Amino acid sequence: MTPGASSQPVCSRSRLWAVALLGSGFMAAQPLSRMLRRLLRSSARSCSSGAPVTQPRPGESARAASEELSRRRQFLREHAAPFSAFLTDSFGRQHSYLRISLTEKCNLRCQYCMPEEGVPLTPKANLLTTEEILTLARLFVKEGIDKIRLTGGEPLIRPDVVDIVAQLQRLEGLRTIGVTTNGINLARLLPQLQKAGLSAINISLDTLVPAKFEFIVRRKGFHKVMEGIHKAIELGYNPVKVNCVVMRGLNEDELLDFAALTEGLPLDVRFIEYMPFDGNKWNFKKMVSYKEMLDTIRQQWPELEKLPEEESSTAKAFKIPGFQGQISFITSMSEHFCGTCNRLRITADGNLKVCLFGNSEVSLRDHLRAGASEQELLRIIGAAVGRKKRQHAELFLMFHDSPPANPSIASWDPLHVQDLRPRMSFSSQMVTLWKGCRVPQALLLAQQWLGSGCFQRHYTSRADSDANSKCLSPGSWVPAAPSGPQLTSEQLTHVDSEGRAAMVDVGRKPDTERVAVASAVVCLGPVAFKLVQQNQLKKGDALVVAQLAGIQAAKVTSQLIPLCHHVALSHVQVQLELDSTRHAVRIQASCRARGPTGVEMEALTSAAVAALTLYDMCKAVSRDIVLEEIKLISKTGGQRGDFHQA
Repeated sequence: MTPGASSQPVCSRSRLWAVALLGSGFMAAQPLSRMLRRLLRSSARSCSSGAPVTQPRPGESARAASEELSRRRQFLREHAAPFSAFLTDSFGRQHSYLRISLTEKCNLRCQYCMPEEGVPLTPKANLLTTEEILTLARLFVKEGIDKIRLTGGEPLIRPDVVDIVAQLQRLEGLRTIGVTTNGINLARLLPQLQKAGLSAINISLDTLVPAKFEFIVRRKGFHKVMEGIHKAIELGYNPVKVNCVVMRGLNEDELLDFAALTEGLPLDVRFIEYMPFDGNKWNFKKMVSYKEMLDTIRQQWPELEKLPEEESSTAKAFKIPGFQGQISFITSMSEHFCGTCNRLRITADGNLKVCLFGNSEVSLRDHLRAGASEQELLRIIGAAVGRKKRQHAELFLMFHDSPPANPSIASWDPLHVQDLRPRMSFSSQMVTLWKGCRVPQALLLAQQWLGSGCFQRHYTSRADSDANSKCLSPGSWVPAAPSGPQLTSEQLTHVDSEGRAAMVDVGRKPDTERVAVASAVVCLGPVAFKLVQQNQLKKGDALVVAQLAGIQAAKVTSQLIPLCHHVALSHVQVQLELDSTRHAVRIQASCRARGPTGVEMEALTSAAVAALTLYDMCKAVSRDIVLEEIKLISKTGGQRGDFHQA
């Protein structure tokens, strides 16, 4: 230090000088945030933190060292550079997280995301080039963005995704590079992506049942997603985030299976409330709220612990004591997190979105291609961020002010969800599979659930199975044998004393074990039958889709039949058998529940909807389809005695 110089460390002087410029006219020359960063980078050569540094003396106590650390932290808080004015909105929210869509294309067709035929794609010339993506990323990082997540479409189908990650990794100040993927290409690309600098992974997976996976995403690939999750764990990503969109009537019965996966695996399973997007035909009835999901899981694990939340976190995190991973809930609909939102988005065609649900966008691509300077781009970005609303109000008015479409939804007992779980948990099989690190087992397991692909196929779904049962097994059609008395009533039960329609009061009836079996036959004709038999319909596997439709129908019977009671089913089974002599498919649906009322309507609805689904899958190739013999085969457990069709 030269004689007469201040004892203030050079980096601290630089910081104080920079802060002093806040009131000067120097802002007219360039953005204050950029100027401060340049000053702090230059001063960092003499001191990495900017706080005064003193060397500890020999024998200095731990308490003194702790006091020194506390003093340094206090100094940094007092002299920290202000966050970029361009990325701070009118409500004081500082946006440090940028999501960049690399492509509009996707190799799946998830039902909650887009229609089956896909969506119109932007011409390639109108999409951001790799250089344009990196130019915008550099600009945002210079202004304070420290986390970038690559999204799509499906980002991993972009040919230069590894190179993009490697280029982003070189940006000074960028702390995290993440990707949200459907997992189909993950296992193949992850080693290269990790080497390039990928630091965080979110994998979308909405079911642990391979057949249901194919139904939801309208494509095959379940085992590839499993392989990708396993690869991420193997390469040391912790946690590996698994995103599960929960939809009533489709996968809410798998909540406990997903949660159980965190026992032995470093997963953060994130349950996402079903949200509205263009093309997914959102409605209130499909949404399972955070509190309902939480109640369901707490019934199984009452000791569930709430974890601390980061200020800008979108997820409410919980941990089951003793489990390696954790579960989280993203409450976009029931408890929004707009007040702490720190996210901005750039679409594949270069539009800046300051809110996922907002309609206003500004094209950064057009300004880039028109030769806008960095300063002009920053002014455009700052203006867009400044217009960001406090919250996506229209959406929440719709959600909170709209009554349920069906009263049974409002009073839906969340405990009923766990009654739909398989007794032999699918998740326990997956934990064993992943721990063993054996991908061929995944293929074998998927084959067991999807069927062997033999020419003659038999499909059955089991919502409760024992260790000796097979999900897809030939020769499993067992008609019910006649037995027991057949008691009937000569008086209609669904009318009141004046002959008007009325719901039967079953409140005083005793709970008994109820079982019902119904059947239907779909005569397809030779052309459609052959396509179904060989699984060559353009719409997909008709038997799998019809099977799942039958299961769903059984679970929502009370919403379809006006005077039917809601029943908490403990078992649903739908079997389909090909009858080559009649060019037909025979359907048998059975339902079980413990309660005061029977389940014959659930069984009949299941068989009928499965038959209608087959009709819909095959109608494009044949007009000769006939639905017949929809009937109740048997019912047991009621006060009026058992019934069996002769």
